[in-house]
Amino acid sequence: MSNLYWLTDAQIERLKPFFPKSHGKPRVDDRRVLSGIIFINRNGLRWCDAPKEYGPAKTLYNRWKRWSDNGVFARILTGLSAEGTEHKTIMMDATYLKAHRTASSLAVKKGGVPARSVAPRAA
Repeated sequence: MSNLYWLTDAQIERLKPFFPKSHGKPRVDDRRVLSGIIFINRNGLRWCDAPKEYGPAKTLYNRWKRWSDNGVFARILTGLSAEGTEHKTIMMDATYLKAHRTASSLAVKKGGVPARSVAPRAA
């Protein structure tokens, strides 16, 4: 896999202050695991579909879940956006919408009549 790591060594060094401290047993490579999490989220895959090069899917999920619950990702985004010296608007969109193929036709009854059409009044 040619693009195994999504982050360079310099980018990981910049993120290290935001990572929680390791207590007891040392963690597996943060760069590899974070790259796996990025790969899964970027491609909209299930955890079990992660390439083996990123390590066990359970490790990826556990790290993502633990860091999400502890606010690590929020601190990373806040810290990186605060480092800039120039004041400007930063917008991040984290929405992911998936509509069923029939969602566009839900407002129309059979025969092409709109669902909320008002019948003409009898005189």
